Amino acid sequence: MKKKHPHQLKSYRWKGINANGKSVSGQLLALSETEVRDKLKQQRIQVKKLKKRNISFFNKLTQRVKRKDITLLTRQLATMLTTGVPLVQALKLVADNHNKAEMKSILAQIVKSVESGTPLSRAIGAASHHFDSLYIDLVATGEQSGNLAEVFERIAHYREKSEQLKAKVIKALIYPSMVVLTALAVSYLMLTMVIPEFESMFSGFGADLPWFTSQVLHLSHWVQAYSGFVFLALLASLFSLHIARKRSFRIKLISSRAGLKIPVVGTIISKASIAKFSRTLATSFSAGIPILAGLKTSAKTANNIHYQNAIAQVHSDTAAGMPMYIAMRNSDTFPEMVLQMVMIGEESGSLDEMLNRVATIYEFEIDSTVDNLGKILEPMIIIFLGVVVGGLVVAMYLPIFNLMSVLG
Repeated sequence: MKKKHPHQLKSYRWKGINANGKSVSGQLLALSETEVRDKLKQQRIQVKKLKKRNISFFNKLTQRVKRKDITLLTRQLATMLTTGVPLVQALKLVADNHNKAEMKSILAQIVKSVESGTPLSRAIGAASHHFDSLYIDLVATGEQSGNLAEVFERIAHYREKSEQLKAKVIKALIYPSMVVLTALAVSYLMLTMVIPEFESMFSGFGADLPWFTSQVLHLSHWVQAYSGFVFLALLASLFSLHIARKRSFRIKLISSRAGLKIPVVGTIISKASIAKFSRTLATSFSAGIPILAGLKTSAKTANNIHYQNAIAQVHSDTAAGMPMYIAMRNSDTFPEMVLQMVMIGEESGSLDEMLNRVATIYEFEIDSTVDNLGKILEPMIIIFLGVVVGGLVVAMYLPIFNLMSVLG
Protein backbone atom coordinates (compact mmCIF):
# COMPACT_ATOMS: atom_id res chain seq x y z
CA MET A 1 0.00 0.00 0.00
CA LYS A 2 1.15 3.50 -0.83
CA LYS A 3 1.28 5.87 2.05
CA LYS A 4 -0.95 8.89 1.72
CA HIS A 5 0.74 12.24 1.45
CA PRO A 6 -0.97 15.38 2.76
CA HIS A 7 0.44 17.76 0.12
CA GLN A 8 -1.36 18.20 -3.19
CA LEU A 9 -0.54 20.62 -5.97
CA LYS A 10 -2.42 23.92 -5.56
CA SER A 11 -2.58 27.26 -7.38
CA TYR A 12 -1.44 30.25 -5.28
CA ARG A 13 -2.38 33.78 -6.40
CA TRP A 14 -0.18 36.40 -4.76
CA LYS A 15 0.20 40.18 -4.52
CA GLY A 16 3.25 41.95 -3.11
CA ILE A 17 5.90 44.65 -3.40
CA ASN A 18 9.24 44.08 -5.15
CA ALA A 19 12.70 45.44 -4.25
CA ASN A 20 11.97 48.67 -6.18
CA GLY A 21 8.80 49.34 -4.17
CA LYS A 22 6.46 48.52 -7.08
CA SER A 23 3.27 46.49 -6.67
CA VAL A 24 3.51 43.11 -8.38
CA SER A 25 1.25 40.05 -8.62
CA GLY A 26 1.26 36.60 -10.08
CA GLN A 27 0.39 32.95 -9.76
CA LEU A 28 2.44 29.94 -8.70
CA LEU A 29 1.72 26.20 -8.69
CA ALA A 30 3.15 24.62 -5.52
CA LEU A 31 2.61 21.93 -2.90
CA SER A 32 2.63 24.29 0.10
CA GLU A 33 2.27 27.95 1.07
CA THR A 34 5.73 27.89 2.70
CA GLU A 35 7.28 26.98 -0.65
CA VAL A 36 5.55 29.95 -2.37
CA ARG A 37 6.73 32.37 0.33
CA ASP A 38 10.31 30.99 0.05
CA LYS A 39 10.33 31.43 -3.74
CA LEU A 40 9.02 35.00 -3.52
CA LYS A 41 11.51 35.80 -0.74
CA GLN A 42 14.35 34.67 -3.04
CA GLN A 43 13.03 37.15 -5.64
CA ARG A 44 13.01 39.86 -2.90
CA ILE A 45 9.23 40.22 -3.07
CA GLN A 46 7.36 41.16 0.11
CA VAL A 47 4.07 39.22 0.11
CA LYS A 48 0.97 41.23 0.99
CA LYS A 49 -1.78 38.83 -0.10
CA LEU A 50 -1.77 35.08 -0.80
CA LYS A 51 -4.80 33.07 -1.91
CA LYS A 52 -4.93 29.28 -2.39
CA ARG A 53 -7.12 27.65 -5.08
CA ASN A 54 -7.61 24.19 -6.51
CA ILE A 55 -5.91 23.66 -9.86
CA SER A 56 -7.84 22.81 -13.04
CA PHE A 57 -8.24 19.24 -14.30
CA PHE A 58 -5.97 20.04 -17.27
CA ASN A 59 -3.21 21.29 -14.92
CA LYS A 60 -3.61 18.18 -12.77
CA LEU A 61 -2.97 16.01 -15.84
CA THR A 62 -0.05 18.01 -17.20
CA GLN A 63 1.71 19.01 -13.95
CA ARG A 64 1.43 15.88 -11.80
CA VAL A 65 4.41 13.58 -11.37
CA LYS A 66 4.22 10.12 -12.93
CA ARG A 67 6.29 7.00 -12.29
CA LYS A 68 8.46 7.61 -15.37
CA ASP A 69 9.30 11.14 -14.11
CA ILE A 70 10.82 9.64 -10.94
CA THR A 71 12.73 7.11 -13.09
CA LEU A 72 14.11 9.93 -15.29
CA LEU A 73 15.07 11.94 -12.17
CA THR A 74 16.92 8.88 -10.81
CA ARG A 75 18.78 8.39 -14.09
CA GLN A 76 19.76 12.11 -14.18
CA LEU A 77 21.00 12.01 -10.56
CA ALA A 78 22.97 8.80 -11.25
CA THR A 79 24.69 10.43 -14.26
CA MET A 80 25.48 13.72 -12.48
CA LEU A 81 26.72 12.12 -9.24
CA THR A 82 28.95 9.74 -11.26
CA THR A 83 30.56 12.74 -13.00
CA GLY A 84 31.25 14.41 -9.62
CA VAL A 85 28.43 16.98 -9.40
CA PRO A 86 27.52 17.58 -5.69
CA LEU A 87 24.11 16.21 -4.62
CA VAL A 88 22.40 19.54 -3.82
CA GLN A 89 23.65 21.11 -7.05
CA ALA A 90 22.40 18.07 -9.03
CA LEU A 91 18.95 18.35 -7.42
CA LYS A 92 18.81 22.09 -8.17
CA LEU A 93 19.88 21.54 -11.80
CA VAL A 94 17.08 18.99 -12.36
CA ALA A 95 14.54 21.28 -10.65
CA ASP A 96 15.54 24.31 -12.75
CA ASN A 97 15.22 22.37 -16.01
CA HIS A 98 12.01 20.45 -15.19
CA ASN A 99 8.73 21.56 -16.78
CA LYS A 100 6.37 20.05 -14.18
CA ALA A 101 5.37 22.20 -11.19
CA GLU A 102 4.89 19.24 -8.84
CA MET A 103 8.40 17.90 -9.53
CA LYS A 104 9.89 21.38 -9.00
CA SER A 105 8.08 21.55 -5.62
CA ILE A 106 9.20 18.07 -4.54
CA LEU A 107 12.82 18.80 -5.45
CA ALA A 108 12.71 22.22 -3.71
CA GLN A 109 11.48 20.50 -0.54
CA ILE A 110 14.23 17.83 -0.77
CA VAL A 111 16.93 20.48 -1.32
CA LYS A 112 15.69 22.50 1.69
CA SER A 113 15.71 19.38 3.92
CA VAL A 114 19.16 18.21 2.76
CA GLU A 115 20.66 21.70 3.22
CA SER A 116 19.31 21.76 6.80
CA GLY A 117 21.16 18.48 7.54
CA THR A 118 18.43 15.86 6.99
CA PRO A 119 19.69 12.61 5.37
CA LEU A 120 18.57 12.29 1.72
CA SER A 121 16.66 9.03 2.35
CA ARG A 122 14.54 10.74 5.03
CA ALA A 123 14.13 13.90 2.91
CA ILE A 124 12.74 12.05 -0.14
CA GLY A 125 10.40 9.99 2.06
CA ALA A 126 8.96 13.15 3.63
CA ALA A 127 8.78 15.06 0.32
CA SER A 128 6.57 12.70 -1.70
CA HIS A 129 4.74 9.35 -1.78
CA HIS A 130 6.24 8.80 -5.27
CA PHE A 131 9.38 7.42 -3.57
CA ASP A 132 8.42 3.93 -2.35
CA SER A 133 9.97 2.00 0.57
CA LEU A 134 12.42 0.16 -1.73
CA TYR A 135 13.69 3.46 -3.15
CA ILE A 136 14.13 4.97 0.34
CA ASP A 137 15.87 1.82 1.70
CA LEU A 138 18.29 1.71 -1.24
CA VAL A 139 19.17 5.41 -0.87
CA ALA A 140 19.73 4.86 2.88
CA THR A 141 22.21 2.02 2.14
CA GLY A 142 23.94 4.27 -0.40
CA GLU A 143 24.32 7.00 2.23
CA GLN A 144 25.76 4.53 4.76
CA SER A 145 28.26 3.11 2.26
CA GLY A 146 29.06 6.54 0.74
CA ASN A 147 28.18 5.17 -2.70
CA LEU A 148 25.12 7.20 -3.70
CA ALA A 149 26.05 7.40 -7.39
CA GLU A 150 26.19 3.58 -7.70
CA VAL A 151 22.91 3.18 -5.79
CA PHE A 152 21.10 5.69 -8.02
CA GLU A 153 22.47 3.81 -11.05
CA ARG A 154 21.04 0.55 -9.62
CA ILE A 155 17.64 2.14 -8.87
CA ALA A 156 17.47 3.73 -12.34
CA HIS A 157 18.30 0.39 -14.04
CA TYR A 158 15.73 -1.45 -11.88
CA ARG A 159 12.95 1.07 -12.55
CA GLU A 160 13.67 1.20 -16.30
CA LYS A 161 13.44 -2.61 -16.50
CA SER A 162 10.20 -2.61 -14.43
CA GLU A 163 8.60 -0.01 -16.71
CA GLN A 164 9.61 -1.93 -19.85
CA LEU A 165 8.08 -5.06 -18.33
CA LYS A 166 4.83 -3.25 -17.48
CA ALA A 167 4.60 -1.83 -21.02
CA LYS A 168 5.02 -5.35 -22.48
CA VAL A 169 2.24 -6.79 -20.29
CA ILE A 170 -0.13 -3.92 -21.24
CA LYS A 171 0.72 -4.46 -24.92
CA ALA A 172 -0.09 -8.17 -24.50
CA LEU A 173 -3.49 -7.41 -22.92
CA ILE A 174 -4.59 -4.73 -25.43
CA TYR A 175 -4.57 -6.91 -28.59
CA PRO A 176 -6.93 -9.74 -27.50
CA SER A 177 -9.17 -7.27 -25.61
CA MET A 178 -9.64 -5.09 -28.71
CA VAL A 179 -10.40 -8.12 -30.92
CA VAL A 180 -13.05 -9.52 -28.53
CA LEU A 181 -14.67 -6.08 -28.02
CA THR A 182 -14.77 -5.47 -31.80
CA ALA A 183 -16.37 -8.90 -32.44
CA LEU A 184 -18.97 -8.27 -29.70
CA ALA A 185 -19.74 -4.78 -31.05
CA VAL A 186 -20.17 -6.08 -34.64
CA SER A 187 -22.40 -8.95 -33.41
CA TYR A 188 -24.52 -6.53 -31.33
CA LEU A 189 -25.02 -4.14 -34.27
CA MET A 190 -25.98 -7.03 -36.57
CA LEU A 191 -28.47 -8.48 -34.05
CA THR A 192 -30.11 -5.12 -33.26
CA MET A 193 -29.95 -3.26 -36.58
CA VAL A 194 -29.22 -5.54 -39.56
CA ILE A 195 -31.21 -8.69 -38.66
CA PRO A 196 -34.50 -6.81 -37.86
CA GLU A 197 -34.36 -5.44 -41.46
CA PHE A 198 -34.05 -8.98 -42.81
CA GLU A 199 -36.90 -10.13 -40.54
CA SER A 200 -39.34 -7.61 -42.05
CA MET A 201 -38.31 -8.87 -45.51
CA PHE A 202 -38.80 -12.53 -44.50
CA SER A 203 -42.36 -11.83 -43.21
CA GLY A 204 -43.37 -11.05 -46.82
CA PHE A 205 -42.23 -14.49 -48.02
CA GLY A 206 -45.11 -16.27 -46.28
CA ALA A 207 -42.99 -19.44 -45.99
CA ASP A 208 -41.48 -21.35 -43.05
CA LEU A 209 -37.97 -20.15 -42.16
CA PRO A 210 -35.04 -22.56 -41.70
CA TRP A 211 -34.43 -23.67 -38.09
CA PHE A 212 -31.06 -21.88 -37.83
CA THR A 213 -32.55 -18.59 -39.09
CA SER A 214 -35.45 -18.88 -36.60
CA GLN A 215 -32.98 -19.34 -33.72
CA VAL A 216 -30.96 -16.28 -34.78
CA LEU A 217 -34.19 -14.22 -34.99
CA HIS A 218 -35.12 -15.37 -31.46
CA LEU A 219 -31.62 -14.33 -30.31
CA SER A 220 -32.11 -10.94 -32.02
CA HIS A 221 -35.43 -10.44 -30.16
CA TRP A 222 -33.78 -11.41 -26.88
CA VAL A 223 -30.80 -9.06 -27.40
CA GLN A 224 -33.12 -6.15 -28.29
CA ALA A 225 -35.28 -6.78 -25.22
CA TYR A 226 -32.64 -7.61 -22.58
CA SER A 227 -29.23 -6.32 -23.73
CA GLY A 228 -29.56 -3.13 -21.62
CA PHE A 229 -30.41 -5.17 -18.54
CA VAL A 230 -27.51 -7.61 -19.20
CA PHE A 231 -25.08 -4.70 -19.67
CA LEU A 232 -26.18 -3.10 -16.37
CA ALA A 233 -26.01 -6.47 -14.59
CA LEU A 234 -22.47 -6.97 -15.93
CA LEU A 235 -21.40 -3.51 -14.75
CA ALA A 236 -22.97 -4.16 -11.33
CA SER A 237 -21.15 -7.54 -11.10
CA LEU A 238 -17.79 -5.96 -11.99
CA PHE A 239 -18.35 -3.15 -9.47
CA SER A 240 -19.36 -5.69 -6.78
CA LEU A 241 -16.25 -7.77 -7.52
CA HIS A 242 -14.10 -4.62 -7.26
CA ILE A 243 -15.63 -3.77 -3.83
CA ALA A 244 -15.36 -7.42 -2.69
CA ARG A 245 -11.68 -7.52 -3.71
CA LYS A 246 -11.03 -4.41 -1.62
CA ARG A 247 -12.80 -5.78 1.46
CA SER A 248 -11.93 -9.49 1.31
CA PHE A 249 -8.36 -10.75 0.92
CA ARG A 250 -9.69 -14.25 0.11
CA ILE A 251 -11.76 -13.00 -2.86
CA LYS A 252 -8.79 -10.95 -4.07
CA LEU A 253 -6.58 -14.04 -3.87
CA ILE A 254 -9.12 -16.29 -5.67
CA SER A 255 -9.67 -13.75 -8.49
CA SER A 256 -5.89 -13.24 -8.87
CA ARG A 257 -5.37 -17.00 -9.19
CA ALA A 258 -8.23 -17.21 -11.71
CA GLY A 259 -6.57 -14.45 -13.78
CA LEU A 260 -3.37 -16.52 -13.98
CA LYS A 261 -5.33 -19.39 -15.61
CA ILE A 262 -6.43 -17.31 -18.64
CA PRO A 263 -4.76 -18.82 -21.76
CA VAL A 264 -1.64 -16.94 -23.00
CA VAL A 265 -2.40 -13.77 -20.97
CA GLY A 266 -2.23 -15.64 -17.63
CA THR A 267 1.22 -17.01 -18.53
CA ILE A 268 2.47 -13.50 -19.35
CA ILE A 269 1.16 -12.10 -16.03
CA SER A 270 2.77 -15.02 -14.15
CA LYS A 271 6.16 -14.55 -15.83
CA ALA A 272 5.98 -10.78 -15.28
CA SER A 273 5.35 -11.30 -11.54
CA ILE A 274 8.34 -13.67 -11.19
CA ALA A 275 10.57 -11.30 -13.20
CA LYS A 276 9.54 -8.33 -11.04
CA PHE A 277 10.12 -10.29 -7.82
CA SER A 278 13.57 -11.50 -9.00
CA ARG A 279 14.67 -8.06 -10.20
CA THR A 280 13.49 -6.34 -6.97
CA LEU A 281 15.19 -8.87 -4.68
CA ALA A 282 18.42 -8.83 -6.73
CA THR A 283 18.56 -5.01 -6.67
CA SER A 284 17.97 -4.73 -2.92
CA PHE A 285 20.31 -7.64 -2.03
CA SER A 286 23.20 -6.38 -4.21
CA ALA A 287 22.84 -2.91 -2.60
CA GLY A 288 23.46 -4.44 0.83
CA ILE A 289 19.89 -4.70 2.12
CA PRO A 290 19.47 -7.91 4.22
CA ILE A 291 17.67 -10.77 2.43
CA LEU A 292 14.66 -10.74 4.81
CA ALA A 293 14.10 -6.99 4.33
CA GLY A 294 14.51 -7.54 0.57
CA LEU A 295 11.87 -10.29 0.58
CA LYS A 296 9.47 -8.02 2.47
CA THR A 297 9.95 -5.25 -0.11
CA SER A 298 9.67 -7.72 -3.02
CA ALA A 299 6.29 -8.91 -1.73
CA LYS A 300 4.99 -5.32 -1.75
CA THR A 301 6.16 -4.68 -5.33
CA ALA A 302 4.73 -7.93 -6.81
CA ASN A 303 1.88 -7.10 -9.17
CA ASN A 304 -0.27 -10.13 -8.35
CA ILE A 305 -1.83 -10.97 -4.94
CA HIS A 306 -1.18 -14.70 -5.46
CA TYR A 307 2.57 -14.00 -5.76
CA GLN A 308 2.49 -11.42 -2.94
CA ASN A 309 1.01 -14.09 -0.68
CA ALA A 310 3.58 -16.68 -1.78
CA ILE A 311 6.54 -14.28 -1.23
CA ALA A 312 5.18 -13.36 2.23
CA GLN A 313 5.16 -17.09 3.05
CA VAL A 314 8.74 -17.44 1.72
CA HIS A 315 9.75 -14.50 3.96
CA SER A 316 8.15 -16.18 6.99
CA ASP A 317 9.87 -19.56 6.32
CA THR A 318 13.26 -17.94 5.57
CA ALA A 319 13.02 -15.91 8.80
CA ALA A 320 12.52 -19.22 10.65
CA GLY A 321 15.90 -20.45 9.32
CA MET A 322 14.87 -22.33 6.16
CA PRO A 323 17.03 -21.91 3.00
CA MET A 324 15.23 -19.58 0.59
CA TYR A 325 15.00 -22.04 -2.32
CA ILE A 326 13.29 -24.63 -0.04
CA ALA A 327 10.89 -21.96 1.24
CA MET A 328 10.13 -21.05 -2.40
CA ARG A 329 9.55 -24.72 -3.28
CA ASN A 330 7.17 -25.11 -0.31
CA SER A 331 5.08 -22.19 -1.59
CA ASP A 332 4.29 -24.30 -4.73
CA THR A 333 4.31 -21.14 -6.86
CA PHE A 334 7.70 -20.90 -8.59
CA PRO A 335 8.85 -23.02 -11.59
CA GLU A 336 11.68 -25.55 -11.14
CA MET A 337 14.14 -23.47 -13.21
CA VAL A 338 13.75 -20.53 -10.80
CA LEU A 339 14.23 -22.82 -7.77
CA GLN A 340 17.39 -24.38 -9.27
CA MET A 341 18.93 -20.97 -10.02
CA VAL A 342 18.11 -19.63 -6.54
CA MET A 343 19.64 -22.78 -4.98
CA ILE A 344 22.86 -22.32 -7.04
CA GLY A 345 22.90 -18.61 -6.12
CA GLU A 346 22.53 -19.33 -2.39
CA GLU A 347 25.19 -22.06 -2.36
CA SER A 348 27.72 -20.11 -4.48
CA GLY A 349 27.12 -16.73 -2.80
CA SER A 350 25.96 -15.11 -6.05
CA LEU A 351 22.22 -14.88 -5.33
CA ASP A 352 21.83 -11.37 -6.80
CA GLU A 353 23.49 -12.43 -10.07
CA MET A 354 21.27 -15.52 -10.37
CA LEU A 355 18.08 -13.56 -9.61
CA ASN A 356 19.03 -10.98 -12.26
CA ARG A 357 19.48 -13.84 -14.73
CA VAL A 358 16.03 -15.23 -13.85
CA ALA A 359 14.52 -11.77 -14.43
CA THR A 360 16.35 -11.41 -17.78
CA ILE A 361 15.20 -14.88 -18.96
CA TYR A 362 11.55 -14.19 -18.12
CA GLU A 363 11.65 -10.67 -19.58
CA PHE A 364 13.03 -12.15 -22.84
CA GLU A 365 10.27 -14.82 -22.85
CA ILE A 366 7.57 -12.16 -22.30
CA ASP A 367 9.08 -10.06 -25.10
CA SER A 368 9.05 -13.06 -27.44
CA THR A 369 5.44 -14.00 -26.50
CA VAL A 370 4.17 -10.43 -26.99
CA ASP A 371 5.91 -10.17 -30.38
CA ASN A 372 4.39 -13.50 -31.48
CA LEU A 373 0.98 -12.85 -29.90
CA GLY A 374 -0.57 -12.03 -33.27
CA LYS A 375 0.54 -15.39 -34.71
CA ILE A 376 -0.66 -17.26 -31.59
CA LEU A 377 -4.10 -15.63 -31.51
CA GLU A 378 -4.69 -15.30 -35.27
CA PRO A 379 -6.19 -18.82 -35.79
CA MET A 380 -8.42 -18.38 -32.68
CA ILE A 381 -9.57 -14.93 -33.89
CA ILE A 382 -10.36 -16.24 -37.40
CA ILE A 383 -12.41 -19.14 -35.94
CA PHE A 384 -14.19 -16.83 -33.47
CA LEU A 385 -15.09 -14.21 -36.09
CA GLY A 386 -15.99 -16.91 -38.62
CA VAL A 387 -18.37 -18.68 -36.23
CA VAL A 388 -19.97 -15.56 -34.71
CA VAL A 389 -20.19 -13.06 -37.58
CA GLY A 390 -20.17 -15.65 -40.38
CA GLY A 391 -22.92 -17.64 -38.61
CA LEU A 392 -25.18 -14.57 -38.43
CA VAL A 393 -24.64 -13.80 -42.14
CA VAL A 394 -25.38 -17.41 -43.17
CA ALA A 395 -28.55 -17.44 -41.03
CA MET A 396 -29.86 -14.35 -42.86
CA TYR A 397 -29.12 -15.64 -46.36
CA LEU A 398 -30.45 -19.21 -45.87
CA PRO A 399 -34.12 -18.23 -46.53
CA ILE A 400 -33.06 -16.28 -49.65
CA PHE A 401 -31.13 -19.30 -51.00
CA ASN A 402 -34.16 -21.55 -50.25
CA LEU A 403 -36.49 -19.13 -52.02
CA MET A 404 -34.22 -18.94 -55.07
CA SER A 405 -34.08 -22.77 -55.31
CA VAL A 406 -37.90 -22.93 -55.12
CA LEU A 407 -38.24 -20.23 -57.83
CA GLY A 408 -35.56 -21.91 -59.91
